[in-house]
Amino acid sequence: MAMMYSRIRTVVRNLKPTAKPFSSSSTTPATTTATVAPQPQTLAALRARLAEESPILSDFTSLKSENAYSVEVGTKKNPLPKPKWMKLSVPGGENYVQIKKSLHKQKMGFKLNTVCEEAKCPNLAECWSGGKTGTATATIMILGDTCTRGCRFCNVKTSRTPPPPDPDEPTNVAEAIVSWGLEYVVITSVDRDDLPDQGSGHFTETVQKLKILKPSMLIEALVPDFRGDADCVEKVAKSGLNVFAHNIETVEELQSAVRDHRANFKQSLDVLMMAKDYAPAGTLTKTSIMLGCGETPDQVVKTMEKVKAAGVDVMTFGQYMRPSKRHMPVSEYITPEAFENYRTLGMEMGFRYVASGPMVRSSYKAGEFYIKSMIESDRAASPLNLTSA
Repeated sequence: MAMMYSRIRTVVRNLKPTAKPFSSSSTTPATTTATVAPQPQTLAALRARLAEESPILSDFTSLKSENAYSVEVGTKKNPLPKPKWMKLSVPGGENYVQIKKSLHKQKMGFKLNTVCEEAKCPNLAECWSGGKTGTATATIMILGDTCTRGCRFCNVKTSRTPPPPDPDEPTNVAEAIVSWGLEYVVITSVDRDDLPDQGSGHFTETVQKLKILKPSMLIEALVPDFRGDADCVEKVAKSGLNVFAHNIETVEELQSAVRDHRANFKQSLDVLMMAKDYAPAGTLTKTSIMLGCGETPDQVVKTMEKVKAAGVDVMTFGQYMRPSKRHMPVSEYITPEAFENYRTLGMEMGFRYVASGPMVRSSYKAGEFYIKSMIESDRAASPLNLTSA
C-alpha cells in the first residue's frame, strides 16, 4: 500500500476549485446541476472525503455479489448473447438520412474521414441529427486513416510508414465543417510517430483555420500522446481549441495488455497535465476509459483518483466492444447500474462532467452538449466578459 501511495504522489498536485458541475446519467442527459463542496487539496484529502460519501467501493462489491455489476460473455466455443442494453435499433429518420447524404457529398469532395463511420459508433445517428439537445456534432479524423501503432482494441489499419499527410487537409476540413453547420466538432487523428512533430503542427493548423472561418465553433481536439513531447503538447494546447482531450483508454494495471507498447499510463497523465498548464485559462481537459477489459472496480476507482489529481475536468466511461475476432476479447458487459455508480462517484470526486454508460464513447453527443454549456457558462462568468459587457 505504501508503494501505491508513493506512485500516486508522482502525479498529485493542487486541485483547483471546480466551477458548477454538469452531470449526465448513463441513459438520459440530466437537466439539473449540483453544487460541489470545496475540493480537497491533496489526493489523501480526496480519499478521506470520499470515504464519508457515496457511492463507495462496497457498492460495487455489492453489485458484484448480486451479479448486478456485469454480465458474462461466455466462452469462445459457447458465446452468450449480448445483454439487452447493448442492442441498438438501426439508425434512421429524415434528419439522419439528410445529414448522411450531406456529409458523404462533402467527404467525397474533400477526402475526409469521420470516426463516426470508421469506428461504427452506436451514437452516430444521434450526433449527426442533433438528438434531443439540438447540438449537432461530428468527429473528424485527420492525418490519414493509417496509424503507426497497434492497440489491441482499435480497428484502424496500421503501418510503420503511412502515406504523408495531405497539406491541404487543414483548409479542406475547416471549410467542410463550417458548411455542415455544426456547433461542436471533435478533431482526432491516428498516431503519427513517423512525423518529426508527430502531427502536432497539422492539428494546430486545422484548429486555427477553423476558428478563422467560424470563431464561434467549439472545438475539441482528441489527440495522441505525442510520445510525451512537451513542445507538441504546448503547440496544440495553445492552438485556440476549447477542449484538450487525450484518452488513457483503460486502468493503469491493464495498459500494457490493451494499448501499444509505446503508450503508458504515466505518459498519458503527463500529457493531460502539460495541456492544463500550457492552455489558456478556461480550456477544459478530458479523458476516457473503456470498461469490460478485465479491470476490477477497485482499479477503476484508483484510476479515477489519479486522473482527478492530474487536474482533468471531464471523464467518460463506456463499454469496450470487440471490433473483430482479431482484437482483444470482451471480458464482461458492465451493467447500466454499475456505470451509473461510476458517474455518481466521479461527480462526487469533483469532475466537472462525467458521461458514463454502455454506449458512451469518448466523443459523445450528449457529453458535448454539456461541455458546450460549461464553456458558455465559463465565458459568461469570466472577468473579461463582465468588463466588456
